[in-house]
Amino acid sequence: MPIREEAFPFAGPLAVLAGILGAFGFYAWAAFFLFAALCVCAFFRDPERRAPDDPNLLVSPADGRIVAVSVDGANTRISVFMSVFNVHVNRAPSDGSVTSTVYNPGKFMAAWSEKASLDNEQIRIAFETPRGAMDVVMIAGLIARRIVCWASPDARFQRGERIGLIRFGSRVDLYLPTARIEPIVRIGDRVKAGETAVAAWKDR
Repeated sequence: MPIREEAFPFAGPLAVLAGILGAFGFYAWAAFFLFAALCVCAFFRDPERRAPDDPNLLVSPADGRIVAVSVDGANTRISVFMSVFNVHVNRAPSDGSVTSTVYNPGKFMAAWSEKASLDNEQIRIAFETPRGAMDVVMIAGLIARRIVCWASPDARFQRGERIGLIRFGSRVDLYLPTARIEPIVRIGDRVKAGETAVAAWKDR
């Protein structure tokens, strides 16, 4: 399983500490810190994903559980909560180009909370696609303290390509044009980034 390089600053010191403790005979502590290093590596795993063959389907930007499907004015919001056990690499829901990225500092409320979409630290990535504009909002959670965004203005992405990650538990909101899409997930559904379809274009 591929591991993101972002894991090394966290897992490396834990593994070194495990080696030192083991060398001095503290085997139980060495095992504990080695296990912690492996858990960190598991968190930063980055498996390959394959998007659905149907180009009319929009894929989930994140692994996790659907916690909201709601209409906010002209947009439909689909929210995915990622626990520490999910893959945290985020992906583009559709082919398109990035028109802007906006960082907003904020609080670190529990990511499953409805207020997290408004109050938490976040990065909003605006995409222009062949069928309209959409936003992906990466939101830091209660444990998360770092959003890593690989998208920049004018960058182009194919559906399912990696756009960033959030460390240690978080949430991603996807804003789609209500008039042009039809949600195909419900609250409680489990989804995989870049693989599970969450909505479909109406003008197929």
